Amino acid sequence: MRSDGKIGWGVLGACGIAKRRTIPEGIMAASNARLAAVMDVNQAGAQEVAAKFGAKCCATERELLRAPDVQAVYVATPNYLHKKHVLAAARARRHVLCEKPLGLTSRDIFKMLAACKRANVLLGVGFMMRFNVYHRRIQEMLRSGALGTPVMARGQMTCWYPPIPGAWRQAPELGGGGTLTDMGSHVVDLMEMFFGRTKRITARTFNRVHRYPVEDTCVALLEFENGAAGVVDVSFAIPDEASEFVLEVYGSQGAVKGRHSLGQGPGGELRQCILGASKGYDAQQQAKDQGYQPMTLEPRNTYRAEIEAFSQAILEGRPAPVPGEDGLWNHIVMEAAYKSARTGKNVEPRMKS
Repeated sequence: MRSDGKIGWGVLGACGIAKRRTIPEGIMAASNARLAAVMDVNQAGAQEVAAKFGAKCCATERELLRAPDVQAVYVATPNYLHKKHVLAAARARRHVLCEKPLGLTSRDIFKMLAACKRANVLLGVGFMMRFNVYHRRIQEMLRSGALGTPVMARGQMTCWYPPIPGAWRQAPELGGGGTLTDMGSHVVDLMEMFFGRTKRITARTFNRVHRYPVEDTCVALLEFENGAAGVVDVSFAIPDEASEFVLEVYGSQGAVKGRHSLGQGPGGELRQCILGASKGYDAQQQAKDQGYQPMTLEPRNTYRAEIEAFSQAILEGRPAPVPGEDGLWNHIVMEAAYKSARTGKNVEPRMKS
């Protein structure tokens, strides 16, 4: 770490989400981070990123991980490479923030966690939606009891993702799954931030439009530790123009409804209807008269918040803000969902030893 007190970041997989979002909005904008080096199999693309953001372009992972000014590594490579790159970062004793899913199997993720623990480095997972200001406010409302007894939630993420030759997200051996793995995992993680861990899940997967080997659509019903229920519906088969990324959270004293807080943007649109301490028929009429009111908060970029939180954890010697163990648990829930889809039965996710 240089005298400026900022964590030097290296990026493996610099030409995808890193180029679009995490580097410009996260690392470059963070008050306690700086971009030191980038690497991608697309060398021309990596050189472009390096030149644009003033970083070193490395030809190999080994070169990046050996760079003395790299203390933390952001892994944004395709899913099937996550295990390889996290283990390499651990061997090089570099802290690592890896995009989800951490690996293709829970067994692989156990190994990744163990390697980082032995190397005494942090392993974090890229669930950046936890840092959305509206999601944080909903979490506060649930904890304070403002919504009463938590009853249920719904999260919906959809987009148009047609067959593309060579697309790793459309190959199960490369991406690990389809729309459930890619988008549904974010929604499940967020609901667990609200309600606690998943106790039971029932899921159905479909290929309604696209005929690639992974599902283009999934609907899942979850029961959480606090007794609340959750519905997750995600799809690659709905036009972008029709996708509103709906989030709804209901309790015995009111509800919050929103659009576009789920996703990569910093804010969204949320409305709330809160009864407070009122009860009975009069309270129902009051809610009907009042209706939903806008919830207005100052947006905060989720990628900047994610990078700053992880960098500060390194600086202060604290655990990762979204630790690898949460990524492991999320993957176990995904495995339970796919098992449910195969068998048609309810499945209880279980942490394996």
